[in-house]
Amino acid sequence: MDGEIDTDELRSKLDKEAVRVVDIRSPGAFERGHIPGSENVPFPSLVDEVERFEGDDEVVTVCPKGKSSVQAARLIASYEGFEGDVVSFEPGLNGWDGPLERANADGEATADTAAADGDTDEGPAAPF
Repeated sequence: MDGEIDTDELRSKLDKEAVRVVDIRSPGAFERGHIPGSENVPFPSLVDEVERFEGDDEVVTVCPKGKSSVQAARLIASYEGFEGDVVSFEPGLNGWDGPLERANADGEATADTAAADGDTDEGPAAPF
């Protein structure tokens, strides 16, 4: 893992579209609101899907409070097929002050300015 980033750093990376943002919350929480352009890979399935990140230059992991995303970043960084940089979003989604995307009734993403929901983040159960 290459550390943690704050809101300004993430916003800058998103403006350049040079980063893959991975939200590790449950699918339901992700649908209620997520950072625009992020993708949902729930933490329990991350071990089975870690090869998805092979070839990526930069990955940012996101969770509600910035705790579980550290573990997710470490897991991605430990995958021998991953050679890029991976960081955790330090304040967590609860600290994101930008817009959120939400899934509408058709499952399509829509922009929204609502705050992130208050999912708990006690840390994930070990996925292995």
